[in-house]
Amino acid sequence: MIVVYGLIVLGIIVFIHEMGHFWVAKACGVQVEAFSVGMGPVLLHREWKRTDWRLSLVPLGGYCAMKGEQDFMKAADESLDTIDAEPDSLYGIKPILRAAIGAAGPFANLLFAVIAYTLVAIFGYTYYSAGNQIQLANEVYPEVESAAAKAGLLTGDKILAINGTEIENFSDIYGFVALHPEEDLQVTVERNGNLLDFTVHTAMAENGAGKIGVVSIPDTVQKYEAKRYTFFPAIWQGVKETGTNIALTVKGISLLFRGAKVTESVSGPARITTMLGSTVKDGFSAGFRTGLSSVLQFMALISISLFIMNLLPIPILDGGLILFSVIEAIFGITISPKWRIRVQYIGLAFIAFLFVVAMAGDIHYFIGLFHEK
Repeated sequence: MIVVYGLIVLGIIVFIHEMGHFWVAKACGVQVEAFSVGMGPVLLHREWKRTDWRLSLVPLGGYCAMKGEQDFMKAADESLDTIDAEPDSLYGIKPILRAAIGAAGPFANLLFAVIAYTLVAIFGYTYYSAGNQIQLANEVYPEVESAAAKAGLLTGDKILAINGTEIENFSDIYGFVALHPEEDLQVTVERNGNLLDFTVHTAMAENGAGKIGVVSIPDTVQKYEAKRYTFFPAIWQGVKETGTNIALTVKGISLLFRGAKVTESVSGPARITTMLGSTVKDGFSAGFRTGLSSVLQFMALISISLFIMNLLPIPILDGGLILFSVIEAIFGITISPKWRIRVQYIGLAFIAFLFVVAMAGDIHYFIGLFHEK
């Protein structure tokens, strides 16, 4: 059932993305010939308002097929310098409108993320965490190096603040440190009633997360309640949370160039589906409000990742269509079909590389789970 839950949630995220393309394409006068949830062979379909609505076999992804999307390939095959497009096709409208259609999918995901975080801020959630008292990891696992120990922290210290941010429990410690690999952190602790300040230089784990070599004390675990907001403050909280996670996602991508292990850092569809399904199952087992908030937060994170990835100026992705369209709009030129084809192949190669890396990461992840059992 975990996989089923994951596929349903992932399908919702893709549906939102493709609906963004759909509505803006219709608004710009482009005929949408088909809209599919899922890829591959069509299982069910029905035509409504000139669009063939489909449910396809492979429950990963989906598409919004617009009239004339492949006109540039036909023009390239016929060695034409321009695309002979009909007025209600993708290449028959103004370039700036074409760019808007390309951007609509990612921005639909961005809007969903804001809404999801807003709902989380309204509903709130409960969670369990150990307290802010720490134990040095090298005292539990002798083979582990502890940056905290090197900086002078001791087992029994209570971490009260990191870089001026108040720390309430161990979840706060983990969350803050994980986002700051290979950085100097100013850590304020309470020791025997005295406040002490330390500078701790974080290490970077294989998945790119920061770590300081401390573990929680199980006896201090207790239940916490996340802060709840009224409607308008919740919207602002949703906007802030979305902005924060955009910045963190971009930072996470940059860590791939700083030594993070790719197979640990990049997730493919199998791992994402499993993690989504587990979040649904485990979250709702803890209660409806907590389950809903957990699922919404995870969906928001994936939506933000789709927003960023699809805006990258890579041919075959939305960002490639946007880039070409903006160039044509600004400089008043028409990019030849042959150039579009050539660059498209580069994009295909890049996507194929990412797919192989993601699948390798998934295989590594599931092998690890198997050995744990």
